[in-house]
Amino acid sequence: MDARDMTSVPANEAVSARPVVEPAIDRTGGRLRPPSARPFTSWIDPPVLFGAGTVIIGLVIVEALVRLGVISSLIIAPPSAAIGGLFHGEKAFQLLVATKLTFGMVFVTVLIEIIAAVPIGYALFRYKHFGKAYEGWLASLFAAPIFLLYPLFMVILGRNNVTLIVMGSAAGVIPVIVYVRLAFLSVPKTLIKVGKSFNLTESQIFWKIMVPSGAKTIFTGIRLGLIYALINIIAIEYLVDAGGLGRLVSDSYFRFDITGTYTAIIAIAAISITCNAIIDRIEKMLR
Repeated sequence: MDARDMTSVPANEAVSARPVVEPAIDRTGGRLRPPSARPFTSWIDPPVLFGAGTVIIGLVIVEALVRLGVISSLIIAPPSAAIGGLFHGEKAFQLLVATKLTFGMVFVTVLIEIIAAVPIGYALFRYKHFGKAYEGWLASLFAAPIFLLYPLFMVILGRNNVTLIVMGSAAGVIPVIVYVRLAFLSVPKTLIKVGKSFNLTESQIFWKIMVPSGAKTIFTGIRLGLIYALINIIAIEYLVDAGGLGRLVSDSYFRFDITGTYTAIIAIAAISITCNAIIDRIEKMLR
């Protein structure tokens, strides 16, 4: 039926000719389900599920090999005993205190890296000549073993938690600066021009256009900064017998407490997973 024929059709028939969209009905309960409601299984992230399954299968295999004597318990502790040490045993309280201390230092270190790296990375993006001049320097520092400078920092700052935070920040801030600059360079110029056409200020362009557009690259740098910070803090704790979990690993290892050593390593892995989960959540909020 074309537009000319519609003039000869009564209004009530024209209305009835329109397609009727019926509401979706949940056949299981006979009630309407809100569009936003999703089944529980849709909230499960398949990569996380498969990853957790792989870890569990691996732990079961290692547990069986250790119990059967294929792998010596003097080399690898049974996973059940190592995991059980997180919740009971004479070292449970000591492990909790060490975990809080290491987690606090890693959190402060990453926060310092972000506060220092974002302005520096933006300045290197804004002033092109400085960015090109220091790009090679940053790449060299990125690959340099800054960790080996810990005796110098210990002489200057002392054998304390401040030294651990400074060493972690010094190693982790460099990749964050590099990736912040790359993130802002990757922002399409069209988006910035559109923002200027709406008379946005420099601050509004930065927070509303540049940060969301470059968030993925920025948070890649933050994750690298977290890795460098955690490695340096744990390693220095282990070497100088100070701090939290690194000191606990060292103490357990030199007393041949294999189960306690692996329990502390599991706690370190838990800190890494927790920090990455926090970073992922913040990235999703900004994007």
